[in-house]
Formats: sequence, C-alpha cells, structure tokens
Amino acid sequence: MKLGFIGLGIMGRPMAKNLLKAGVEVLATDLNKEAVADLVSCGAKEADYAQIGAESDIVITMVPSGAIVKSILFGENGVASTLREGTLVCDMSSVTPVESRYCHDELAKKGVGFVDAPVSGGEPGAIAGSLAIMCGGSEENFERMKPIFDILGNSAILIGPVGSGSAAKLVNQIIVNNTIAVVSEAFVFAAKAGADPEKVYQAIRGGLAGSAVLDAKIPMIIDRNFKPGGPIRINHKDIKNVIDTAHALDVPVPYSAQLFEILQTLKVHGHMNDDHGGIVQYFEMLAGCEVRRPE
Repeated sequence: MKLGFIGLGIMGRPMAKNLLKAGVEVLATDLNKEAVADLVSCGAKEADYAQIGAESDIVITMVPSGAIVKSILFGENGVASTLREGTLVCDMSSVTPVESRYCHDELAKKGVGFVDAPVSGGEPGAIAGSLAIMCGGSEENFERMKPIFDILGNSAILIGPVGSGSAAKLVNQIIVNNTIAVVSEAFVFAAKAGADPEKVYQAIRGGLAGSAVLDAKIPMIIDRNFKPGGPIRINHKDIKNVIDTAHALDVPVPYSAQLFEILQTLKVHGHMNDDHGGIVQYFEMLAGCEVRRPE
C-alpha cells in the first residue's frame, strides 16, 4: 500500500515519521521543502499533488484550514485530478463539518471515499503516536483507515457520518480553549493576590479543579514557556470555525464568542505563534502582573 501525506507542519511531520517507522510506504509533500527533505531522509518519497493522487491508495491531508484542503484536492493539478476510483482520502485537518461534507460529495463523484478525522493531543501526541482521533465517514472506510489510525493514535472512534469528526473536534476546541482561558484567569488572580502559583497548582490539582489542561499548561505558564505544541493561530482559526458553524446552526456560543475576542486581542499583540497556554498573557495584560515561578 502507498500512502500520500500532505502537510508536514508541527503535527504532520511527526505523524508521517511514525508511519514510516511502522513500514508504510509514504509519498509526501509540503510547501516547506526543509520538512520534505527531512521526511525523505527518513525514507519517504517526495511527490507533487498529481503524483500523490495517481499513485496512492490512501491520501492524508493535515493542513491549517478547510480552504487549503479544498485547494490541494480540487485546485488545478490537484490531488483529485488524478485520483483513481476506490482510493480513500482522509482529511485530518481541523475544518468545519460543511467543508468536510463538501470534500466528501465532490470526491464521491469520482468514486473516491472520504473520511474526516481530526485529532487531539498536540505535538507531543503526534510525536508519541498517542493522538485521539475523531472520525466521520462510513464504517467501511473507517475500518480501512483503522490500521493507519492505530499507528498515529491510541484511540480512534467513528462518531457518525462525514462531518461528525470535524464537529467532535470543534467540541474539543470549545472545551480545551475555554478551559485554558478560565485556568489563566484563575492563576492571574492567584498571582495578583500574592499566592505562589506553583503551590496553588499543587494544592488544587488533585481535587475537582484538576484536569488534563491544568496539568499540561500550568507548568509551562509558570516557566514562561510558550513554545507551541498547539499555536494560538490554529486555535484562533478553530474558534472562528466554532462560531461560524454555531451561527449556521442557530446555536448560541457566548463563552466561545468572548474567547474569540481574547484570541483576537492576542493576535493584535503578536502572540499568534505562542502555544495556546499563552492565552494567559491576555489576562496578565488586564491585571498588570505575570504568572511565573517565584525566584
């Protein structure tokens, strides 16, 4: 089996490397040629979109937005121009359910299958092969992807028809990013009150306030480590997708709407490439203090 992998960013590069380590034959491309060269040095073959479409049995896209996915697939000399009937395309990007269904419908005209399978776990999960994978598609196509998912993650769940995986990822982003914001607000409060944030963290992490977000982000925040595992720019895009989708469904999302304005403020102040733990910097600007480890 040949697998085409398009998108070798923070998440895509380690994911593709894990496939190579597992013995999968990978054709790869990205606008970042250094990333492509790195993957080729690990055993991948470089190929353009049309070549990937013509030679691959499965194609994975892992790129920043739905617009980019559609351009890669359906643009001039795109992947879809050479796809063979029976090929399967799996989009693992974070996009809207509407964008996933569009890709499914257009590919179905060519007899090509489609699965939307966004992930959670950030760069550490991509490196470790421990991603949580949320899938939308048919049972048949999910089972076809399952051996690949088992390499990339430690859980892959078929949520429902195409678009369901993308909806589940937006649910994930609502919860994760709003939780980071609330944790940030709370720890800025603690710092302003003169409490040691590390000791506050140790005191509350075993109780009801404890969470995976708390454990992942507070150690980074108090060390002032905003090197991205999940950059704010990606979460800014995802929360915009949440709001757009919610408005189309007539679902009010007041917390997420406020969160988007927080992310927008961080964009204005040049923090888009910080880890999303850097959301704390918004609350720090308001309060005039920083959450950091005591000297």
